[in-house]
Amino acid sequence: MSVTPEQLPAAGRAWHLVRRPHGWPVPEDFALREAPVEAPAEGDLLVRNLHFSVDPYMRGRMNDVKSYIPPFQLDQPMEGGAVGVVVASNADGFAAGDHVLHFAGWREYATLPAKQVTKVDPDAAPLSAYLGVLGMTGLTAYAGLLEVASFKEGDAVFVSGAAGAVGSEVGQIARLKGASRVIGSAGSDEKVKLLTEEYGFDAAFNYRDERPVVEQLKEAAPDGIDVYFDNVGGEHLEAALSCLNRHGRVTVCGMIAGYNDTEPTPGPRNMFMIIGKALRLQGMLVRDHEHLQPQFVREVGAWVRSGELKYDETFKHGVESGVEAFLGMLRGENTGKMIVSLDV
Repeated sequence: MSVTPEQLPAAGRAWHLVRRPHGWPVPEDFALREAPVEAPAEGDLLVRNLHFSVDPYMRGRMNDVKSYIPPFQLDQPMEGGAVGVVVASNADGFAAGDHVLHFAGWREYATLPAKQVTKVDPDAAPLSAYLGVLGMTGLTAYAGLLEVASFKEGDAVFVSGAAGAVGSEVGQIARLKGASRVIGSAGSDEKVKLLTEEYGFDAAFNYRDERPVVEQLKEAAPDGIDVYFDNVGGEHLEAALSCLNRHGRVTVCGMIAGYNDTEPTPGPRNMFMIIGKALRLQGMLVRDHEHLQPQFVREVGAWVRSGELKYDETFKHGVESGVEAFLGMLRGENTGKMIVSLDV
């Protein structure tokens, strides 16, 4: 081990789910609890987390339903992406001071097998970037646009939730890859301005305006769209089906508009257009596209370093702000990636 047991922290705090939310989660569904820190056994590491991620998909894990990823267990630490520094190593190839990416977030300290962590370089990019623009979020945007939606140069692209971590990257990649037009929707006038003035979108609109989404989308895309990257679902998906050109493609990445509904969400009323326009709608899970990771890091990393691809992060500070950050993200309070930074 890199440190003696006497030097290990005695305890750390972690967020637990204590009851299944009904509709919108509330703070009472969670508890921040302290527990002893475990010394690393053979092959394990003890990591002090520096940043952890809160993401829309985590809302689904709070329901006790079978899905592509198991639900959070009640009265157990929750999980999610995190970056931290190794405090103690009992594994070959890792030493105290190494920075690592792993999936034991929502806590101050994590003891876990070395095979479940990946070294990251804090000199190549800010550590928080490995949770967003250069992490799972970024790979979701990259694979969802280029592989799932089969983007090609000259396509007109519409992105919902475009000021979020995934959506903002999708729109910029489309622009860098030669889209004829990039359109985004966001939930405030400030975010709309960000999309057009900072991220290079050709047009954007505030979906919270009184006008229907379909009306605003038709105005922003008078010649229709070829690709729709869906982070929202609901009214946005219905609008996109109306505006998609023949042989258009849809990447269904998220449907945050319905995540907290307590009754079944009505489907788009114009699904018949899928037939008449020969559209393709495909759901995506980022784990199905891990083969693109080296290409993604190489290409997007170069864009980030050159300044061609911009990204934003919204930080909440301290482990105690974890639930506040998560609920704020669900309400759309973040610009770019929502990250909890653990002050030390």
